[in-house]
Amino acid sequence: MKVNAITLRSGNVIEYNGKLCVVVKNEISSPGKGASVAQIEMRNIRTGNKDNVRFRTQETVERVRLEQTDYQFLYFAGDDIVLMNNETYDQITVTKEQMGPQSAYLQDGMIVEVETYEEEPLGFKIPDRIVMEIVEAEPVVKGQTATTSYKPAILDNGEKVMVPPHIVSGTKIVVKLEDGVGTYVERYKG
Repeated sequence: MKVNAITLRSGNVIEYNGKLCVVVKNEISSPGKGASVAQIEMRNIRTGNKDNVRFRTQETVERVRLEQTDYQFLYFAGDDIVLMNNETYDQITVTKEQMGPQSAYLQDGMIVEVETYEEEPLGFKIPDRIVMEIVEAEPVVKGQTATTSYKPAILDNGEKVMVPPHIVSGTKIVVKLEDGVGTYVERYKG
């Protein structure tokens, strides 16, 4: 589907020079004279290379529609991740490298939204908030609880996260994922 370059938003996928690219940033600038231009920062989906391209606002680009399908995480097989389509029971195997840093937060039975283009998996989205258990946390230093300082802790998946001083080993917490990095939200109350 052809769209004006000025209407592109972060997260849109376009076909540019025969390559699939995801829009990272779109800035529209109006020079003193002449027409406005759209400065598009995009990342090649397959290679990860970034590129900056300037389009005139009336130029059109080919926007690609990706199919979103829910898959269930089954298990790790070395560096591979096995997922199952909940409707057809078909299984696909992707690598940890393809899924990126969020693969460290996969849990048994977790639903993963897989974005595909011509049946090739390109993007993955796991839930934004995940319940994890602290397996190791530094002890509280006397007087530290009155301040808003955080201390390092290790989650049950081996990832590090900064937590408030009152959190100890064995505590379940809610972790929010942003760009594959987990941050403490709150103590789990379930």
